[in-house]
Amino acid sequence: MATEQTMNDFSIADVITENLIQLEMKAKTKKEAIHELTRLLMINGDIEDEEVFIEDVFQREAEGITGIGNSIAIPHGKSDSVIKTSLVVGKTTTPIEWESLDDEPVRVIILFAVKNTDANTMHIKLLQKVAMLLADEDFIENMLNTQTKSKMLELLSQDPLEE
Repeated sequence: MATEQTMNDFSIADVITENLIQLEMKAKTKKEAIHELTRLLMINGDIEDEEVFIEDVFQREAEGITGIGNSIAIPHGKSDSVIKTSLVVGKTTTPIEWESLDDEPVRVIILFAVKNTDANTMHIKLLQKVAMLLADEDFIENMLNTQTKSKMLELLSQDPLEE
């Protein structure tokens, strides 16, 4: 009974903190990027096994393109390793080659870490919220140019329905 209310009130701010934002990623490849962002999830206590989670992310990567264009990729892993469904966001210092809809490299990676028990409801809500934000060209531009974790968190936490 409370679940429907909770899902309606759901915000991206519920699944991300400044600790899950990396504005100067060292990664130069897709594999390094996923490892680097997964490490943040582990340090933050959101996953219990990095290797299992990474394996699940790459299993999902094999199913289809997660580079959605405009320099953004949204890889995700549904995994038994996930303790708390979370988002981790990274900005690269140099563009990374990634299979993407526009065949361009990526500069922002939004990695979804979803508990298998949340896989249906939470995963879909997260994807919907992120997709609505990413449909806004100003949002993408702001995200690509953000210099602080607090600004990135503020951007991601806005409600895409409130314009």
